Amino acid sequence: MKMSRAVVTVGLVLGLSGAAWAGAPATGLGQQWPNATDLSRSPHYHVYAFVQNGVRFIQVNSSNGTVLGAIGTAGGQYIVLPMGNALQVSTPQQSATTSSTAVPAASPTTVYNDGTTAVTATPMSDGTTALVTSDICSDPASCGSHAVKQVQ
Repeated sequence: MKMSRAVVTVGLVLGLSGAAWAGAPATGLGQQWPNATDLSRSPHYHVYAFVQNGVRFIQVNSSNGTVLGAIGTAGGQYIVLPMGNALQVSTPQQSATTSSTAVPAASPTTVYNDGTTAVTATPMSDGTTALVTSDICSDPASCGSHAVKQVQ
C-alpha cells in the first residue's frame, strides 16, 4: 500500500511537471475554465479529466467555474489534490474532513463516471459541496487500459 501510494505520488509530481503529453493534451488543471472537454453528467457542475504519465486527474468545478476539488488516480490508488475545498473530497483511501454541523442539503449527484472511477457531488447545509470518489472497477485487469487513455 505504501509503495502504491509512493508510485501515485511520483506520478503526480511528474504529471504536473509538464513532461511530454501524447497527442494534443487538455490543459488547465486547477483553472476555472480549463482547455478541456466538460465531462460532467450534471448541468450543475463541470468536470474535467487530464491524463499524464498514466495518472488520471479529475477536477470538479461548480456551475460558475469555482474549483470544488480534484483527485489523481492510477492503478486503483487515489489522492486528493490541494485545490478547491480539498477537505471536502473523499477517496477510497481518504475520508473527507467535514464540518460537524454540516448536513447534506440535497441528494448526491453523480457528476463523473468513466467506468473505472465515479464522483458524486453533494451540496451541504454550510454552502460547501462534498465530493466522493469511488473505485467502480470490479476487474482492475480489464479497467487498467481504460484508466490511462489520453483525454483530449
